[in-house]
Amino acid sequence: MNKITFLGAGSTVFAKNVLGDCMTVDALQDFEFALFDIDEERLRDSELMLNNLKKNLNSTVKVTAYHDRKAALSGAKYVINAIQVGGYDPATITDFEIPKKYGLRQTIADTLGIGGIFRNLRTIPVMQDFARDMKEVCPDAWFLNYTNPMAVLTNVMLQEGIKTVGLCHSVQVCASHLLESLEMSQDNIQWKIAGINHMAWLLEITQDGKDIYPEIKKRAKAKQQTTHDDMVRFELLDKFGYYVTESSEHNAEYHPYFIKDQYPELIEKYNIPLDEYPRRCVNQIEEWKQMRDDIVNDQNLTHERSHEYGSYIIEAMETDQPFKIGGNVLNTGGLISNLPENAVVEVPCLVDASGIAPTYVGALPEQLAALNRTNINTQLLTIEAALTQSKDKIYQAALLDPHTASELSIDDIIALCDDLIEAHGDWLPEFK
Repeated sequence: MNKITFLGAGSTVFAKNVLGDCMTVDALQDFEFALFDIDEERLRDSELMLNNLKKNLNSTVKVTAYHDRKAALSGAKYVINAIQVGGYDPATITDFEIPKKYGLRQTIADTLGIGGIFRNLRTIPVMQDFARDMKEVCPDAWFLNYTNPMAVLTNVMLQEGIKTVGLCHSVQVCASHLLESLEMSQDNIQWKIAGINHMAWLLEITQDGKDIYPEIKKRAKAKQQTTHDDMVRFELLDKFGYYVTESSEHNAEYHPYFIKDQYPELIEKYNIPLDEYPRRCVNQIEEWKQMRDDIVNDQNLTHERSHEYGSYIIEAMETDQPFKIGGNVLNTGGLISNLPENAVVEVPCLVDASGIAPTYVGALPEQLAALNRTNINTQLLTIEAALTQSKDKIYQAALLDPHTASELSIDDIIALCDDLIEAHGDWLPEFK
């Protein structure tokens, strides 16, 4: 029996989306869904939920919860990764509260910035453990990574020799959400997106073959006269000429322009939700208490296929029916010619039985490549820090982070890193 292994299966709602999607695919009905999570209670919840779903969808997949990771991985053809190392308490709280003492504020802190760096540093060793297990018990499996920080973790798994693609749902919803927000028709649109994860660019968008970017820019400029939830991205669109894939609350902390202690009025001007991720975590924990019975114990639970790429990738590989995705892959051969080849980029990819074939994009407009490079600098140094266990590389990654460097002095950045290393304690390996 073929096997799809889900690491972090205690993410019950996400497991419902991705594995529920797979249950709707005819070509996957002879698969085992192997679930693994270090949280036994959440693992049981997901197993129960998926078995209810299986019954109601008339699926013939086999759902198995494993208590041993290597056993869950053994013989897997596909591995889906959705872990979070350290959780909200203590890790996310630490990532936000200690920088706050230095006057450094964040919104999400799961990709770049000081929070993104430390999220990487505690997650990379776990990913390396996954890679070691996979090389032993499922060396040919595809690793579908949904865990942030996307670019760095995907890069690490590729360096470990694992066939990996990073997946984020900001690509496939970017154009439709933009047009919806501007009250524009979504009929017969075509678009092209490339860049890096969470900072990929809507390079082209047409409707019935006609470029609609001029109309988008005109409406976006008018909308900036009122307060709304996408003010940072519309400002970037106005100043740099292109719309970016990930949300305004994310992009507020990827650039040095928006969250500034010296200019507190910018927070209101751009409607920036500081501490958004901790607030979201608290809400999700509370909502889960309410949702648990609805999802886990609902005997009539059903599912419609979502827009997540996971099931479409596996279906394309199993059936040899090509499918196009936006995937995070190594920039081998200069897929984006003005970004570093050792960086992970987000580009259109074709998927079929032969695997994942990234497409050549060429050069981004120089201003967009320049913005991407500011984030890539910190990503690559974070990888070096993790692989060499060097404190100096942690400092350098933080010193090159656009938001951190725009707010703090060199001495304060180094002191902040030391404080975070100490506060994370055993969540991090020993750095020298």
